[in-house]
Amino acid sequence: MNVDAPMAGKWLELIVEIAPKTREVALIYNPNTAPFYTDFLRTFDAAAPKFNVRGISTPVTDAPAIEGAMKDLGQSPDVAIFVLPDVFVQVHRTLIIKLAEQYRLPAIYPYRFFPTSGGLLSYGIDTIIAFRQAAGYADKILKGTAPNDLPVQAPLAFKLIINLKAANAIGLNIPESFLLRADEVIE
Repeated sequence: MNVDAPMAGKWLELIVEIAPKTREVALIYNPNTAPFYTDFLRTFDAAAPKFNVRGISTPVTDAPAIEGAMKDLGQSPDVAIFVLPDVFVQVHRTLIIKLAEQYRLPAIYPYRFFPTSGGLLSYGIDTIIAFRQAAGYADKILKGTAPNDLPVQAPLAFKLIINLKAANAIGLNIPESFLLRADEVIE
């Protein structure tokens, strides 16, 4: 995993800013492939009172579960979703994005490839930079450096990506101030 649980507080701030009617946020994950989900839930629960929202733990383990959960969540007009950084949800991103649009659910995702695939919003690390750093470490290890001699590196840059087509599809009007802060606006 290359997204830390404290990110949940920032995601909450961003989703409430663009969807201020949000009162509940569903955290979508597969407990079998995202054992760290409890860390995200704890961070979310700590930040939620500041934004007057309630979290909904939404475990999904297959496509029918995703479909059922999204349908249920779509019944309420004040629900948004967080998609946790989980390989299962990445594999099912097309379905999740389609259903978020169908049920008009504002959604924030951990990686840029979600909004470039049609999702609403992402805030997270630049994976290209992370992979380059990992390649540099692999090179050093292959050349004989002991892994415990290498410093731990944390991401320093985070990217905010917004997809305006997705916003329009669910009826969100994104504030100009938000768009100006975005690193990338997909139109």
